[in-house]
This record gives sequence, structure tokens and C-alpha cells, in this order.
Amino acid sequence: MSENTTPQKICAGVELHPLRYDLNNELHARPFEQLEGPVQATMYAMFDAENTCGEQHAHVAELCRRYGLHPPAENSNHFAADFGKFRMRWERYSEFTAYTFFRSGQSETPFQRRACEDVPEDWLSQLPGQLLTAVKVELLGKDQKAPTDEELDRLFVSDSLVSSEIGAEAARLWTDLRIDKDGFNRSLIQNYMMPPRKAGRLILRVFEIAIYRNLSLLALPLAREISPRTAMINQELADLTEQLSLDNSQKEDAVLLRKLTQLSAEIETLSSKTAYRFSATRAYYAIIQARIQELRESHVEPYQTVEEFLERRLAPAMRTCQSVSDRLADLSRRATRSANLMRTKTDFTLAEQNQTQLTSMNKRAQQQLRLQETVEGLSVAAISYYLVSLIGYAAVSIKNLGVPLNSDLVKGVAIPLTLLAVWYGLRRFKRALSREG
Repeated sequence: MSENTTPQKICAGVELHPLRYDLNNELHARPFEQLEGPVQATMYAMFDAENTCGEQHAHVAELCRRYGLHPPAENSNHFAADFGKFRMRWERYSEFTAYTFFRSGQSETPFQRRACEDVPEDWLSQLPGQLLTAVKVELLGKDQKAPTDEELDRLFVSDSLVSSEIGAEAARLWTDLRIDKDGFNRSLIQNYMMPPRKAGRLILRVFEIAIYRNLSLLALPLAREISPRTAMINQELADLTEQLSLDNSQKEDAVLLRKLTQLSAEIETLSSKTAYRFSATRAYYAIIQARIQELRESHVEPYQTVEEFLERRLAPAMRTCQSVSDRLADLSRRATRSANLMRTKTDFTLAEQNQTQLTSMNKRAQQQLRLQETVEGLSVAAISYYLVSLIGYAAVSIKNLGVPLNSDLVKGVAIPLTLLAVWYGLRRFKRALSREG
């Protein structure tokens, strides 16, 4: 290697991202098997809703202990090892765990033997989780003869048999995507000119299509279950929205609001219960479509290809799930708009009530003002009366002292002066209060 092409180490002191190596290693995780036919492969996909990672790891470690092999690391999601008579591949995913077994050697009849027949039966019967998918794949060697039509009729259900040439005519695939009497899906592959690594990729793709097909269909029973209820909610919501446009009483609007709140709560409950499953179904279906494209199928008359078979049967189920998911989302948006309409109507009603109340308060204030003015007039008369009386008493007392004074005349003169003085005093008092206010 020349001096210019010598790899340079990362500059000392550069801070590395803590996930740098993990992210790079993720690209190289789960390497493909290198398979040279004839090979039998058996795969168990165990659905793990409770995500019992520790139990799965302990189960694999137990098998390694029996055969004297090093177990996988506790935080690993992939493990592959040769156990002598068989090879095992263990892969852990978010919702399932795949146990795949490989066994080399030619059998007299395809699917006569399982790749896991040498695995301890007690260990195999205690796989953690629930069995979702079980698949047997038989890879015929390049020098083996392709099965005849009579043999295919014995191995598969002829009405469901699909077949195609794979990978630019490098291999031939037969499968009926049914569960046989032993509980397995069967796939038979005739190797024409595939190298070992490509054969390993092909078998893995067949396993993945079988697994993700069932995983994507998990949402279909759920969609069928809630579909009638979503239709009823749709009608109830339409009726409520129509009633909102009517001139209802306050009591009737309160009843509508309670019904709308109950419907909104039910819609959100259904959405929360189904959101994960429907979202997972969309992701799994996208994986299936990608894996089918990677097969690069070519037609073999008179059979359907795997893509055609699944497009006819799986695609409608996926559209059903998508339709129910879209309807729930639409119901949620409509319920929100109805709630906003109800809120606007309530605000408008409150504004009208407030306006009426303000008008009533204004009228009462005007009445109080008139009453106050009347009371003020009476107050002037009453105060003046008492003041004139006091002046009269004072005039009588002065007259009794011998001063020549006409008390009646004094009282008569005092009346207008007192009225004017009291009125002026109250007016100044009111002005002073107004300035302070």
C-alpha cells in the first residue's frame, strides 16, 4: 500500500458518539446463512406479546449448555451456532422471536424429515411465547431432479399451489401457503445456479414472507370487530351534528354536549386500542412487498406467482384494515369539529345572555338613579323642614327674652333661604363624591 493510501487513525482527542460502533454494527447484524443443497430448514416464529426477553435468552442458553457451547450475550438479538447434527439461528424482534434450524443431507421425499428432528424434544416443546408461524423449506441440490406433477400433488394442495422462477431464473419455488397436517407451511426450492450465500438469502426471504404475512393479518379480526361500531358512531355523530344546528334550549344543549363527550371518549378509546396494531400492520405489509420484490419472480405457466397470490388475498385485507383506521381518524376529526361547533354555539348563547343581563342591569341602574333623585328631593324638603323648625324655635326664644321679633315672619323668610342652602350643599357634596370616584 502506498503512503497516500495508508489508512489514517482518527485524530486523538476527538470525542466519539457513544452509539457510533453500535450503529455501524447494526448494518452487519444477522448475517445470511451460506447453504448448499440439499438442505432442510425449519423455522418457528414465536409471538411474544409480553416481550419476555430474559426467558428467551435463558432458553437458548440452556440448549447451548447441553451441547457445551458458549451462549449468546444477554443483550444480543441474534445468535447462530453449529450444534453438530443441526445448525440453529436465533433472532429476536419487537413482537416475535424466530428459531430456525438447518440440516444438510438429502431425504428420499421432500418434507419427510424436519431440520429440527435432532433437537431435544423437551427443549423444543417449551419455546417461550405463542407459535405464530411454522415453516418447512426444502432446498434441493443442483444435481437433484425437479419434482414431477404427481409428486407436487402429493406434497401440496394443487388448488392453492403457486410457483415461479426466482432470482433471474436461478431457482424455482413451489408453495401452497397452507398449513399441512403437521402444522407447517411448506416451500420447496429447486436450486439451478444459486451460490450458497444467495441460497441463504432466498430461504430467509421465504421465512420472512410467511412470518410477516401472519403478523400483518393480526389486525384483520380487530378491524372486523370494531367496523360495525364505527358505522354506528358515524351515524350517531351525524345526528348530533344535525341537532346542533337547531334552536335548542339550554337543557337540550346540555344533553347534546354529554352525548358528544361520550362519543368522543369512545372514539379515542377505539383509536388508542387499535393504533399500534394498525400501524404495525402497515409496516409489516411494506416489508412483505419489499421481500417479494427481492425474489425477482418470473411466471411459470399455469401457476400464479407468490406476488399475485398475496396481492389477490392479502391486499384486500390490508385495505380493510386501512379503511377502518382511516374511518377512526376521520371520526376523531369530525368529533373535534362538532365539539368546536358546540363550544361556539355555547359561547354565542352565553354572550346573548350576558347582553340581556347587562341591558337589565342598565335599566335597574337608571331606575335607581331616578329613585335616588326623588329621594334627594325629599331629603332637601325634610332637611329644610327641620332647619326652619329650629330657626322658628330660636326666634320664639329670642322674642321671649323681650326682643321685639315676629317669629312667624322669621320662619317664613327662612324657608326659601334654607331650601336654597340645603340644595346647594347637597349638590356640592355630590360633585365632590364624583371627583373622588
